[in-house]
Amino acid sequence: DDYSALPTRYLYTTNPVTPLPQGAPWGLKTANTTDPCKFHHSPLKLVIRAYDFTIRRQKKAPDGYPREFLTINNQFPGPLIEANWGDTIQVTVHNQINTPDEGTALHWHGILQKATPWMDGVPGVQQCPIPPGGSFTYTFLADLYGTSWYHSHYSAQYAAGLLGPMVIHGPDTSAYDIDMGPILLTDHYHGEYMDLVRQVVSTDITKVLVKSNNNLIQGRNNYDCSLVSDNTPCASNAGLTNFKFTPGKKHRLRLINAGAEGIQMFSIDGHNMSVIANDFVPIVPYNTKVVTLGVGQRVDVIVQAPASPAAGGYLMRSSIAACSLFEVQHATAVVYYGAAVPATVPTTTVWPDFTNALANQCGNDPLTSTVPLYPIKPPAATTTKEIAIDFSQNATNFWVWKMNGVAFRANYNQPVLLLSNVGNNSYPNSPQWNVYNFGSNSSIRMHIKNPGPAAHPMHLHGHNFFVLNEGVGTWDGTTIVNPNNPARRDTQMVRAGGFLVIQITADNPGAWPLHCHIAWHVSAGLYITVLERPADIAKLTIPSVMAQTCRDWATWSGTSIVDQIDSGL
Repeated sequence: DDYSALPTRYLYTTNPVTPLPQGAPWGLKTANTTDPCKFHHSPLKLVIRAYDFTIRRQKKAPDGYPREFLTINNQFPGPLIEANWGDTIQVTVHNQINTPDEGTALHWHGILQKATPWMDGVPGVQQCPIPPGGSFTYTFLADLYGTSWYHSHYSAQYAAGLLGPMVIHGPDTSAYDIDMGPILLTDHYHGEYMDLVRQVVSTDITKVLVKSNNNLIQGRNNYDCSLVSDNTPCASNAGLTNFKFTPGKKHRLRLINAGAEGIQMFSIDGHNMSVIANDFVPIVPYNTKVVTLGVGQRVDVIVQAPASPAAGGYLMRSSIAACSLFEVQHATAVVYYGAAVPATVPTTTVWPDFTNALANQCGNDPLTSTVPLYPIKPPAATTTKEIAIDFSQNATNFWVWKMNGVAFRANYNQPVLLLSNVGNNSYPNSPQWNVYNFGSNSSIRMHIKNPGPAAHPMHLHGHNFFVLNEGVGTWDGTTIVNPNNPARRDTQMVRAGGFLVIQITADNPGAWPLHCHIAWHVSAGLYITVLERPADIAKLTIPSVMAQTCRDWATWSGTSIVDQIDSGL
């Protein structure tokens, strides 16, 4: 385990000093009495959690097969960002990617960015890319609490390893003894990410559907090197991640699907789990033996350890759902008790529920089970937009993903937010920007139709959206699941041959991406920008560093070739 167990309640430091009004950084606020989306931190208690990231190419072999990674501070997965609810997070990013040179930009998944919509980190939407050799400092409020992650939003860079976990401490939602910290679940590819992108956006359907080569828990898994078909040196039995549990104690696990494509099914042999949060939303706990996570989703669980555990430990499992694309399906890790890691890998028995879900489930748990702890009733929608997902060939026979008939393509030099800030909301010559201007609407409903054979984890930036309904077939246009307190999260799967109905309260002026979080699908165009309250975007005072970054990018890209063969995101 590369991430140490975390403090049970909050991050406490003396430099900077952590304020503790009424005994905690968030005072008397609790998960079931406070709307986290309306939390405002007092500037008198400002705490800055500062990080310094250097991004570079580096060869690593987490499963024994070496390839080039994009690493942060020489790490894969990247460093943990840790803060308290209401702190300011500051991350200075140095782009040292070379051979070849590439731009980059980091996105802070699930952060609302209500006061700083230009810090969301999507190139061509809120900022220009950070040029090679350049640096940029992101500064934003830890405005929600729970478990999340950060990743590059430049092309499919995060599939090359450019990602890491983020934990924001807040009020406890359920009692537990030990916070085991973040656990990253990632499908893994042995090919270089740009080579994979070239396949994804090709004219050959047999190459478009790329399969992962392995699956990792916390950046590790064994691999059978007899499967290698090239001459790359490979070492079998690279090793598994080990997690030390304490008998009789309750352990909080912060699960993150930080992969590129695969839906992950998670379970621990011989242990039940209580789900306490989906994404950044605390929920009424429910028990399960298997947790389903689409790409980008997070689930916090509490695991009660047995008082007298088995001496040889237990297998932790994360496997890619049958409906995803893979060559190696299963990742395992070791849960052990006592002083030493078991000498041999445990041979405990898998839960039948896990085997069944792995073969048959390709969607999230029922909305009736995922009830937010803090209730919010959505207002009546002032506008509804239907959005149809389609996979087809374009005019030049390249396979692309479309939303309402258009495959997205970013313009790195003209971020949508910066254009809107100066009054340009038309983009008459750029239909591929896929901007949906919702004007002054106060409550926006989106009905996503997915007639095709693939499920899509749909992620919206800048919001925890209401999940009004989802399922297979067509929506009847009226039924809302739990209408007085529907599920809320920032990423929700729309099922194959199904529908998803989400709604947001338009309280966050900005240019917010709505896209499938499968890296290859957004690369191939499955994306729109939700332009929210442009009249208020025009009133934003955007820091001059945003324009300067665009000038720096224009200087570099004016003399260098930008290899944008995909959507750019």
